[in-house]
Amino acid sequence: MPVPALPRSDVVASLRAAGCVFAEDEARLLIEAATSEAELAALVGRRAEGTPLEHLLGWAGFHGDRVTLAPGVFVPRRRSEFLVDRAAAVAPPAPIVVDLCCGSGALGAALARVLGNVRLFAADIDPAAADCARRNIAEFGGSAYHGDLYAPLPPSLRGTVDVVLANVPYVPSGEVGLLPREAREHEPPRALDGGPDGLDLLRRVAAEAPEWLAPGGHLFFETSESQAPLAVAALTRAGLTATVAHSEDLGATVVSGTLAPARNSRS
Repeated sequence: MPVPALPRSDVVASLRAAGCVFAEDEARLLIEAATSEAELAALVGRRAEGTPLEHLLGWAGFHGDRVTLAPGVFVPRRRSEFLVDRAAAVAPPAPIVVDLCCGSGALGAALARVLGNVRLFAADIDPAAADCARRNIAEFGGSAYHGDLYAPLPPSLRGTVDVVLANVPYVPSGEVGLLPREAREHEPPRALDGGPDGLDLLRRVAAEAPEWLAPGGHLFFETSESQAPLAVAALTRAGLTATVAHSEDLGATVVSGTLAPARNSRS
């Protein structure tokens, strides 16, 4: 493979001038990805213009592995690893797992990798995301669907799902403009904008969850810490028992809801 001749120091300097905080690391990854000096120069130029590094590389690191990523698909955030860990801690053996608003399918794939034996389903309203997720969960026998929230899922899943991962958009509409440029310009707006208070989709997912969860099943959301009380209220209205957990290391807040277990009937 041809080795790009553009000096590493020039690559680092260009990335640093563009405001890339981790210029050294990004330079190494772009140099590894490029097959010619011209390609490297093009990658560096696109990165300097704000294209997410992950879209240039074609993959994102998540939960200790790489997830295939297509241009325009939401880039999984490291803080979402906390959601995966919370779900893994309570999932029963051989669970049925649904990854809603799945984006690349990173969360479902990570949970399947941890648990080792799952029936995995994913859905996203963005067809590019659903296609990307389909590639990422194929190794686990997963199926990905294009459509709005639960709507495209097989009806046979109603009342059987053990874990729902719902990394719904939760940025309030008025704050989307404050997001980093690479998110605003290169990720789908509907993957970021959660409505006036950021919780429009969370409420919709919570309201329908009891129809899909198995008795004792769990629903997981990521929110901001300030939104957690409203998220808890939404889960409670839906008849779920809510729990809030924080990770200081990842700066993450996860709100979960659990459907009551089935009561043992007496003959």
